[in-house]
Amino acid sequence: MKKLPIILSIIVMAALLLTACGAKEPTDNGGGGSAMEGLPDLGGKTVVVAVENAYPPFNMIDEASGEAVGWDYDVVREICIRINCVPEFKEAAWDGIFPAMQAGEYDWLADGVTYTEERDQIVDFSMPYVTVGQVLLVRAGETATLDDFKNDPAKVVGTQIGTTNEIVAHETFGADRVQSFEDFGAAVLALLSNDVDGVVIDTISASGFMSENEGQLMIGSGITSDEQLAFVFPPGSDLTASVDAALQSMIDDGTLDTLNAKWGLK
Repeated sequence: MKKLPIILSIIVMAALLLTACGAKEPTDNGGGGSAMEGLPDLGGKTVVVAVENAYPPFNMIDEASGEAVGWDYDVVREICIRINCVPEFKEAAWDGIFPAMQAGEYDWLADGVTYTEERDQIVDFSMPYVTVGQVLLVRAGETATLDDFKNDPAKVVGTQIGTTNEIVAHETFGADRVQSFEDFGAAVLALLSNDVDGVVIDTISASGFMSENEGQLMIGSGITSDEQLAFVFPPGSDLTASVDAALQSMIDDGTLDTLNAKWGLK
């Protein structure tokens, strides 16, 4: 009779050993206190990330939930999981953001920023994560071509102040026919209210605003192409190389493609 408990103990022990051998360690780089293997480890450091929350699909406030969402949030969080940092998102106005970054007021700017040589003189950029063009966003049903807009002095276009879009708008239509707004949301609202006739904006954000205003907007004409978007850091930041390493790993394993598809970046 004493053999039965012994046999049962052996069976239980064997089962536990088999379970342990078959179990797979869960991946938890975000809360586990370490970076993904082969990537820099920031030791759980908190990094302050500036966002506008007014630039869909990169960053915006979801009307239904009131939560801040977008490509920037998903990608920054994924990067921090990989290099063991904690993102602290802070809403910041676009106007004056480059002097703020130059002064180190934020650790990281995530806002669909176009790389330019002029900007590169005062801040650091990550590797580019997507290439976009600029387009003229118009009301649904608009039939005027880009040349029609250029040749009609009565047509006014909107854009966001301090952006490469503003530069292109001035070059394309003349500064006297361009109305610049604090953010693209205000420019699009002016378009929907018939206060301007078009908005010069990046292709991806044009699609984002079209999704938010279904059936009311359309892309009228392409204006430029081949502009690269990247993250921005204060000059000399040691965060730049770490973010680049994480971004490259996301490219290599397909994660960036998945998040791009989720938010409409192509």
